[in-house]
Amino acid sequence: MLKGQVAIVTGASRGIGAAIAKKLASMGADIAVIFAGNEEAANAVCRLLVSEYGVRAKAYKCDVADFEACKETVAQIKADFGTVNILINNAGITRDGLIAMMKEDAFDSVIAANLKGTFNMIRQCTGIFVRNRAGRIVNISSVSGMIGNAGQANYSASKAGIIGLTKSVARELASRNITCNAVAPGFVETDMTKDIGPAGEELKKSIPLGRLGKPEDIADAVAFLVTADYITGEVLKVDGGIAM
Repeated sequence: MLKGQVAIVTGASRGIGAAIAKKLASMGADIAVIFAGNEEAANAVCRLLVSEYGVRAKAYKCDVADFEACKETVAQIKADFGTVNILINNAGITRDGLIAMMKEDAFDSVIAANLKGTFNMIRQCTGIFVRNRAGRIVNISSVSGMIGNAGQANYSASKAGIIGLTKSVARELASRNITCNAVAPGFVETDMTKDIGPAGEELKKSIPLGRLGKPEDIADAVAFLVTADYITGEVLKVDGGIAM
């Protein structure tokens, strides 16, 4: 279904990003795996993609908050793979804390990685998409950006910003056959949530479907939007009903 297409997936060395990379590779796409720190994990993902799905895959270290680093990385990906057809902006961080005690750096760093990082990658890929007269962008937001979450003013603000960015980009690029959508996960079983302990059972009770999401649930939604030709500017919640 995606044979011959090249997908960039940021934050793809683990968790949701790795699941997205696997899903798109299973559909035939070649994958550029973007990672920030864990090169060993990123290379392991690449080896799995090559061995399991027979696609091309290569890891690239890039701090998505750095505009110039994104420019250089996208240029290298284009040189290595020939083009870019799909961009999945998944990279993100959390630095939780109550607003009354949140340090300025905790706010700035989360906005830089999550929101500016999404802008940076879209900005660097747009020229390629325009020349191709086609492109698919999917940004990973969060239900926290739609309903807020106590102790996550920085994270919620960054994810809400991604929704606004998604809609603006969708309007700007629609005439070039470039779609831009967002997926808004709820609580997902990843490294970010594995240490919540007993609170996890109470959390599950608040979710209508009675469980935390799996990275594969998010990957399935991304795959749907990547293959949808007539959907743009949409935010697809994948949250078990918690924010309905």
